[in-house]
Amino acid sequence: MDETRSAGAPREAAGEARGGCALVALVGAGPGDPGLITVRGRELLCRADAVVYDRLVAPELVELAVGSCRVDVGKRQGSHPVPQHRINEILVEEARRVGAGGLVVRLKGGDPYLFGRGGEEASHLAQHGVSFEVVPGVTSAFAAPSYAGIPVTDRRAAASVHVVTGHRQQNGALDIDFGALVQAGGTLVFLMAVATLGEICAGLLAAGMPADTPAAVVEQGTTARQRTVRGALAGIARKSRQANVQSPAVLVVGAVAGLDPELAWYDRLPLRGKTILVTRPRDRAADLAEKLARLGAEVLCFPCVETYAAADEDLASAVRRIGSCGWLALTSPFGARCLARGVRAAGLDARALAGVRVAAIGPATAAALERELFVRADYVPEVYDSAHLGAGLARLAAGEKGSFPARVMLFRSSEGSSVLPRALEEAGVAYEEVEAYRSVTAPEPVPAELVEKLAAGTIDLVTFTSASTVKGFAQALTAAGADPAHALRKAVCLGLPTRAAAEAAGFMCTTASAATMPDLADACVRALADSKGEQ
Repeated sequence: MDETRSAGAPREAAGEARGGCALVALVGAGPGDPGLITVRGRELLCRADAVVYDRLVAPELVELAVGSCRVDVGKRQGSHPVPQHRINEILVEEARRVGAGGLVVRLKGGDPYLFGRGGEEASHLAQHGVSFEVVPGVTSAFAAPSYAGIPVTDRRAAASVHVVTGHRQQNGALDIDFGALVQAGGTLVFLMAVATLGEICAGLLAAGMPADTPAAVVEQGTTARQRTVRGALAGIARKSRQANVQSPAVLVVGAVAGLDPELAWYDRLPLRGKTILVTRPRDRAADLAEKLARLGAEVLCFPCVETYAAADEDLASAVRRIGSCGWLALTSPFGARCLARGVRAAGLDARALAGVRVAAIGPATAAALERELFVRADYVPEVYDSAHLGAGLARLAAGEKGSFPARVMLFRSSEGSSVLPRALEEAGVAYEEVEAYRSVTAPEPVPAELVEKLAAGTIDLVTFTSASTVKGFAQALTAAGADPAHALRKAVCLGLPTRAAAEAAGFMCTTASAATMPDLADACVRALADSKGEQ
């Protein structure tokens, strides 16, 4: 289980550092979009024993460190609950605690060595005999302008770029040579400059930079909450105040900020400015959430069902009976995982399925079967739902000849649709149902933030992937004192049974054209492009 602990109190020292410490990796998390972390950074996170992370790190990246101890040392503007000297000490303490052969990841927003105080942390580790490596990250100085359609260098406008901190020194002064910056020309990028924006612009103007020099402020760059305020240098501070720009934000000054607005590719994504609620189980939400985020949406995840595998001995018993069946039917990727679990629990391997044909309800389930057991599905219906799977299985099993058994094993959820077994019964095909897993609805209370967003009407639609997610969502919101269909009217559904459940709960529904996550994401685009919510 993951452990999250306070960073305030020192741990008791675990002896001298040399010879008994974990490696510490200073990893740049990138500018905000979790997809912009480096391959090396992701690799280290996935095998970290401990993660020490900052405020601006995407939560999705911290979640990659499954089973790790997590230490939040996040700083906010004007508030440093964990001072830098204490962070330095924590890194040494964690390296000692984890011990030789282990790994501690220091996850820092942007790049560790660009205004990230990574050099100070590396020096402290070196002084205490702790081995470390540095994994550079994508800096917001370049990424935020890029997402806003501003290339920091361009042959038509700028041959150089200068990155400057807008953060005040300990004495409260800005240590910026404005005259030298104006003389150098090119593009100026100021980080950590929200609080000092007016002073920076005034300093540049006083040093001779033309008042009409193009400028832009990019707030929360590379995230779904990104905003860009554009204008001339003389007025950009006022415009930013009027727009209530908050940290983190990047100030870009120079001709590149005045290039064609059509370069702002991120603002043209079909779901930009939209907020979508994903209700899938926690272990299966990432795929859909990532697809929606790539289309520009802000994604909120609230798992309304949790899925639990049957006991190992029950799964193993079912696996041992598979040989008496001619067909095995899987109706979800989780079912394929449960099958693999049962095979292992029975002390067997993929040969347990020898002589048995396997039907999968869709390509995702077929892919999970191949990934888990290296077995390819023999049958996948053209339409990925229980009705078409049942019809196809009934036709195939009823037509089997010779010694191949016509019996079908349905390896699925205890709450599975009655459509599938009914199709087999009507065709006279014998079958056995195995309750491989079960779903529990509304496993946790609705977070206060989500209740507030629902009340404010800032969530544009909710996605449902099963009737149980509809039920769980309705139960959770009712328990929180909200009417789900009034708090949020639009829903996008996977399959007709899910749609029926959502409509019964009062939602206006759009249905995915096929039961896959890409099709569900496409349906979200359609639903939000149509003001009536139904195509």
